[in-house]
Amino acid sequence: MKNLLIIFLFISLTSYSQITSLKIALLKYNGGGDWYANPTSLPNLIQFCNKELKTNIFTDNATVEVGSTDIFNYPFVHMTGHGNVVFSEQEAKNLRKYLSSGGFLHIDDNYGLNEFLRKEMKKVFPELDFVELPFSHPIFHQKFEFPNGLPKVHEHDNKAPQAFGIFFNDRLVCLYTYECDLGDGWEDQQVHHDSNELRTKALKMGANIIHYVFSN
Repeated sequence: MKNLLIIFLFISLTSYSQITSLKIALLKYNGGGDWYANPTSLPNLIQFCNKELKTNIFTDNATVEVGSTDIFNYPFVHMTGHGNVVFSEQEAKNLRKYLSSGGFLHIDDNYGLNEFLRKEMKKVFPELDFVELPFSHPIFHQKFEFPNGLPKVHEHDNKAPQAFGIFFNDRLVCLYTYECDLGDGWEDQQVHHDSNELRTKALKMGANIIHYVFSN
């Protein structure tokens, strides 16, 4: 926990261009779901942020397990997948400590994650619920403007994309992006054959998330 607090103090006192040792992580979880989906997503997002936001994030993101104390080394953790998620009691406790100590979790439903994810996050914060973020929330108005909220990358069930958050002590500690497939939009173009325009929208929204987390 001390590592994470030091990292956030360092970020708060230092400009992006001066940070040389910052790394973000992909969350590895149990239950059989494909936590490793979209392998090119985070490297592409990092590259985009380093260019557009002038961050100095290591291009080789880490992988961290839910129950590991290593999670406290990373101010931003990304989670994705299509299937089952299971947090043990120890993992839920560790994730709660991480998030309540200054950490941030971005969960991107890659389709099929929703029913499992919501149940497991209740283990982490049984007293809290996901609340939908309005289009006026600052996360949509960082360097890039998204007046209508999340961009829609891929269609699944003919639903509008939604952003949900968990707030702990009035701080957004977990962002859950649903029915938009941001991570697919961050992937290499040849993976899903999305247009450059659509991929750029997804990357800009991802950069907004990074910017919001590092500046709050």
